[in-house]
Amino acid sequence: MNLSEQFHETAKKFAEKPAYYFMGQSSTYAELDGAISKFASGLEKLGIKQGDHVALLLGNSPHFVISLYGALRLGVTAIPINPIYTADEIGYILNNGDVKAVVALDLAIPLVEKMHAFLPKIEHYVFCETKPNSIVQAEIENLTVYPKMKSFSEVVSLGELPFHGPKLQEDDTAIILYTSGTTGKPKGAMLTHKNLYSNAKDVGVYLKMNNDDRVVTALPMFHVFCLTVSLNAPLVSGATMLIIPKFSPKEIFALIKEYEATVFAGVPTMYNFLYQFPEGNPDDLKSLRLCISGGASLPVALLKNFEQKFNVMISEGYGLSEASPVTCFNPLDRPRKPGSIGTSILNVENKIVNELGEVVPVGEAGELIVRGPNVMKGYYNMPEESAAAIRDGWLYTGDIAKMDEEEYFYIVDRKKDLIIVGGYNVYPREVEEVIYEHPDVVEVAVVGVPDPNQGEAVSAYVVSKNPELNKEQLLEYCKEHLAKYKVPSSIEFIEELPKNTTGKILRRALKAQVTQTVGK
Repeated sequence: MNLSEQFHETAKKFAEKPAYYFMGQSSTYAELDGAISKFASGLEKLGIKQGDHVALLLGNSPHFVISLYGALRLGVTAIPINPIYTADEIGYILNNGDVKAVVALDLAIPLVEKMHAFLPKIEHYVFCETKPNSIVQAEIENLTVYPKMKSFSEVVSLGELPFHGPKLQEDDTAIILYTSGTTGKPKGAMLTHKNLYSNAKDVGVYLKMNNDDRVVTALPMFHVFCLTVSLNAPLVSGATMLIIPKFSPKEIFALIKEYEATVFAGVPTMYNFLYQFPEGNPDDLKSLRLCISGGASLPVALLKNFEQKFNVMISEGYGLSEASPVTCFNPLDRPRKPGSIGTSILNVENKIVNELGEVVPVGEAGELIVRGPNVMKGYYNMPEESAAAIRDGWLYTGDIAKMDEEEYFYIVDRKKDLIIVGGYNVYPREVEEVIYEHPDVVEVAVVGVPDPNQGEAVSAYVVSKNPELNKEQLLEYCKEHLAKYKVPSSIEFIEELPKNTTGKILRRALKAQVTQTVGK
């Protein structure tokens, strides 16, 4: 079984049930299944065949869902790309990923015109209409890229029903997800049909997702967290997606209330924005049975404050692109432990090892490694990096974690973010958790900075809601709750922390800023 086949079966079972709502429009499962097949057939008519690579340069929309599942049905490898990347970033992925066709919003046509001369492998550009077709037609007829262009509706109209597509093998590459490239160039994690289907199915079962659920799909669809938890798992389970183009606290509250949503998934920054939103009404969220957090560690103070204010439980989990992504979730049938990423989900093993690959004692920190049907088959065209990441069937995550007696896991920090102060290990998250407890702090990020005496020192960047709070007061607070070597040597108040498009705080951007300042 794979996602395309499972969706087709689900569509037969729940033919007249809404598959999604999007900006006042909706589609039944049967209608969506037909659109997916016609798009897949249309791609085939353009000469796209099984094994080719098609990039999706799209935001949250039905276009993304139809393009993704259409590609999967045709046996094509889909490569989702963040549409706000720069031309250089997009160009690197398109070239490195051997892309043959691109599906993009018509808003990206100027970017395509600028880039296409440097992308000789690309044979087709399919643009999704956000403006009337006559306007778009007038805009593109004189472009040099015009002969390679087709509208999304044209491709769908080329398609024929019924369309079943080729026989898919479970180890065929279904999606290539490019990592955010925290070190060097982005790497393309190859996820197979087995990887994606198993994780979507197991996550759906673990979270008790069913056809009565209405899932808020607000995370970016091009990101693996959304792909599995807010898109694939709902569609496998027969649930209804409530698609929102862009996260907005005001719109989230309104959407949940209007459609009586039952599941919301977000990153910690989203929960912080919802918690801080002045007009946030707990009654608007009363239909939610579950909130899911992932993508970064959720501060315990924020978790407790959010749950107390809105009377809804947050289940924190853990995953990474290379594992499709989910490996852990806090279980729904046992006590949830604040600060924990939960226990291993179905069919997935997690364990903590030392530098020699040996399992460490309970409660001791080490590297988290993962094994299961969700683990990627490697990085695209990067055999050495693949061999370093996957050893003896285990994926080495690069995250420092520990496990308690009940096999609940806790992320301590990223291995590369560890700060060593005079020989002592300082984990940024530990310091951040303390600072988050201060009532005037909205957000905080901690990084290591060069220090001539200690090797490194701790530096904190803080967003405060109280303009009267000063560095001295916050330092005194830290000294009361942290060992001396963990207390920040510097505290910088800023208006906003740098984040990526999923809302994840970018420590590396702060670290680069510190390094540049120190170098002057």
